[in-house]
Amino acid sequence: MAEVKESIEVNVPVSTAYNQWTQFEEFPQFMDNVESVKQIDDGHLAWTAEVGGKQEQWQAEITAQEPDSHIAWRATEGKENAGDIRFESLGPDRTRVEVVMTWEPEGILEATAGKLGRDSSAVKADLERFKELIEKRGTETGSFRGEVVEGQRVD
Repeated sequence: MAEVKESIEVNVPVSTAYNQWTQFEEFPQFMDNVESVKQIDDGHLAWTAEVGGKQEQWQAEITAQEPDSHIAWRATEGKENAGDIRFESLGPDRTRVEVVMTWEPEGILEATAGKLGRDSSAVKADLERFKELIEKRGTETGSFRGEVVEGQRVD
């Protein structure tokens, strides 16, 4: 499995950063290779993205979601991947966002990209665009404050 770990500090409160991240269908605004994310229900998403130069689609289940803390997921069909986004308050108007993603590279192109650090660079660039988007707005476009465990809302 390949893995990427990246983080960024954003100049907004933890609730603002977290709330914006829960707006999954807006991911294409800052994730370069993501074409679309459709929220099926509180715990399931359908993704379309360009991976290794080709279009990939997969279904994902949110395995854990706790307001202002973290969101974790895993693919349930399609492109194999999983990850965890953590939100840490660094003060009233500053938040660290940390991304850890794992996936199974398919083919030489994906394996080589990982070894050259292109995957880390892409995630870092996505985080920079998230920072720019949320700091420019200063507020989230929506929020989901519920808890999710293994694809099911629990609150």
